[in-house]
Order: sequence, then C-alpha cells, then structure tokens
Amino acid sequence: MSEEEITLKVLSLNCWGIPYVSKNRTARMDAIADKLINDEFDIVCLQEIWSILDFKMFKSRTQEQLPYSHYFYSGVVGSGVCVFSRYPILDVMFHRWSVNGYVHKIHHGDWFGGKGVGLCKVRVQNMDINVYIAHLHAEYDRENDEYTAHRVLQAFDTAQFIRMTKGGADAVILGGDLNTEPQDLAYRLICGIAGLHDSCSNNSTFIGTNECAKNSYTCSSLVNKMPNGKRIDYILYLGSNKFTVQVVDFYLPFPERVPQKNYSYSDHEAIMAHLKISKGENLTSNIDVRDSLKEAINICGLALKSVRRQRIWYLIFSLLLAIPLMYSMGLEYSSTSIGLSIGINIGRLLGTAVLCYSLFMSSIWNSVEKNALKAGHSAMEIHLNQLINNYERKIEIRTLIKKLKIESMKIE
Repeated sequence: MSEEEITLKVLSLNCWGIPYVSKNRTARMDAIADKLINDEFDIVCLQEIWSILDFKMFKSRTQEQLPYSHYFYSGVVGSGVCVFSRYPILDVMFHRWSVNGYVHKIHHGDWFGGKGVGLCKVRVQNMDINVYIAHLHAEYDRENDEYTAHRVLQAFDTAQFIRMTKGGADAVILGGDLNTEPQDLAYRLICGIAGLHDSCSNNSTFIGTNECAKNSYTCSSLVNKMPNGKRIDYILYLGSNKFTVQVVDFYLPFPERVPQKNYSYSDHEAIMAHLKISKGENLTSNIDVRDSLKEAINICGLALKSVRRQRIWYLIFSLLLAIPLMYSMGLEYSSTSIGLSIGINIGRLLGTAVLCYSLFMSSIWNSVEKNALKAGHSAMEIHLNQLINNYERKIEIRTLIKKLKIESMKIE
C-alpha cells in the first residue's frame, strides 16, 4: 500500500449496554470484545456504553489490537459513545446538543446522557482523518413522535459541527446510531448540509440494522410487520480537496448469535465499511437541502408554539394546585384526629412537590427549551438564506453568460 493510499475497516455498533436493564449485558459485552480482538478493525465507534466499567473492559482487552481509545464524558451518566482506533488519536472534542429529550422522561433517559457529537482526530500514516460519532434521540413512537424537533435539531447541529470542523482533514467519517431512516428529514439534513455520503448506498439489497427478525431481541409483533427491520445505523464519509474516499465493501460483520448462545450481540446489528482513501479529486455532494431546511424550520416553529402552550397549561395547573394547598393550612389545626392530621401533611407534601415540578417546568425548563428551539430555528434560517442567495447568484451568472453568448453571436 502506497503512502498516498490507505484502507480502513470501520465498525459501528449500538451495544445496548444499559446496566440492570439490558438483557445479557455482561456476557454480550464480553462477546463484542472477543470480536474486536479477533477481527481486524481499524476504527470502532460504539454507542450505548452506559457503564464506564464496560468501556474500561473494552480498553483493557483490546489494548493490543486497538491501542488508542476515548470515551466522551457528558451529562449525568456519560454520553454513551466512545471510539477505539488502531492509529493514534491526536485530539478530541465533544459538542453537546442543546436539546436532549426531557428530564422528567426518566424511562427514556436520553437527557441524562448529555448526548452530542464527538470528534477524534486520527493520524493514519500521513493522513489526518476526522472521526465523528453520534447517537441521536430515539424514536419511541413513529406515529406520534414527541421528539421530532429534538432529533431534527440534533441532526442539523451535527451537520453544522462537521461542516465547521472538517477543515484541514484529509477525510471525514461519521459512525453511529442516528435513529433516522434514509427517507427521513434528519438523515437528509446530515448528509445534505455536511456533504456526507452513505457507505451503504451502493448495496443492491436492503440491510436492516434494528428490529430485524433474525435478531433475538426483536419483539415478536415486529417480526411479521418488518422482517428486514429498519436501517438507522450508519457509516457516512467524505473526502477532501486532496483525497477521495471509495467504499470497497459494506456488510454486517457479526453472526446472528453469540457463539454457543441463543441471543444476539445487541438489539442492533453491527455494520462494517471497508473504505479506501487515496489521492484524487473528492466526489462532491450536490444535494439540494433548501426544501429540507424549510421543513425543519416549520417543525421548529410548531415546536415553539407547543412549548408556549405547555407553559400556559403548567401555570394554570400550578394555580389550581396552589389553592387547595393554601386552604389545607387551616385544616390541620381544626382537626382532632391524629390520623387525619398525618394524612393532610402527607397530601400537602406530595402536592407541594408536584407544584414545585409544575413551576419548574413552566419557568426554567420552558425557557431552556424555548431558547434552544429559537437558536436552532434562527441558525437554520441563516443557512437557508445563504443557500438561496448562492443559488440566485448562480442563476444570475448563467443568465449573464447566456446573454454574452447571444451578443457575441450577433456581432459575428
């Protein structure tokens, strides 16, 4: 292999590593580590590593094959994303998203991870490769998705972050569970704004990565509905002015079951892209994202209206709750029953807790959510206006050239 050409085997996997919740977590993590040791991967992007002990286990066991690694600490329990590399990691950076789900949705838990997009600058021979990793907010209900605006803003934020930090890199790689399908808005924003290419796009057959019938953790109700599952895990790439990136191969590198076990490695399928980076002109992306940005701006606008309505309802609920709480202050002294007095105090304590929660949601949390949506909305508008202006300039130049050609023909 010449110094002007390298090949990289890039793996991405959502490991489903939630302590005390994920089934067979410890055994599955050991099995994943075995695959990382035995298979020759160059760059590994792992998501949902929610226990730092799991990361340390991976780091210890793969030290010989993947000596360089980084875990992106963030939020309450950590971002859950980490990168392992056969080549030196020169620098790292983490950009936390301004919207990350809701603090009161404890059963979803996305907010507690402090999610964002991580960047590792990797030196491969004489090339600098920007390796990005992300895990967008999950889609818990496709028909009534309350996190659409959050995921759209995260996608836009990720694309902007890549676009503004890729300068100087010879190639760009993004691996992760993006929780968006190829036809969805979030996917179109990431690929269109950042100019990324999908390593799976040339495959003639559909490759599902989540909720696949062959996966042991897929619910039986989904097996008949979508036997091939859905594709929400990606390895995206981009070349530069000096180097071009080509996909040599793309496939699912892990078997359907952990050897000698009746369960899969994760509820997601691992994906592997074999990339060749060589001297040459970069394949530019000409995706028109103006309509996608307009759709995203509209979604943010609707989310802002919803946030304003929620604030009003929380304030009304707080007022209605405050009235009986104030009235209950006189009941304790007029009551001669100890049991009734204890019941009043317990009810008052619970009511006060709910009141504090409602006031918090209508004030601090509402302001944070509103400002985050406004920030994303205005950034999208600026980017859209710039694209429109560039398009109008191109039209003007083409019109001028056409006019000059006509005048030149008349002179001749």
